[in-house]
Amino acid sequence: MKLTAMVKSPGRRRGIAGRELDLPGMPRTLRELIEQTVDLMISEYEDKRIGGDLLPYLTEKHIDTGASAGKVGFGSVYGDSAPDAEGATSAALLGFEDGLYRVFVRQEEVTGLDVPLTLVDGDEIVFMRFTMLAGGLWRR
Repeated sequence: MKLTAMVKSPGRRRGIAGRELDLPGMPRTLRELIEQTVDLMISEYEDKRIGGDLLPYLTEKHIDTGASAGKVGFGSVYGDSAPDAEGATSAALLGFEDGLYRVFVRQEEVTGLDVPLTLVDGDEIVFMRFTMLAGGLWRR
């Protein structure tokens, strides 16, 4: 299933450029959508980590794409360790439960992890990321 995913933050005029997600199956709930998205991101990270270019270079297309997304870089991965897929998935699910981000499908908010989803190819998924404010409230 192919979906378009965007990450946005409140207070920013534009989000990170839309990115196509090619998920292996049809997620039936938000929980499954998050799990499949995390698995996809980890596999892409692993591909970069293991098979990185010997001599990385930037083409004009890479620069334009990166500039529209807000970051131009070589895409290099500098860490040696493989990510913990189970830990990343549980952190993503906990982040949703804790209200660190919200998910919108076709501009409608999905409020629960186990709410049934009806997705079709080409749907736009928006992950709205919230930022915690720093302050003296946490110190006592």
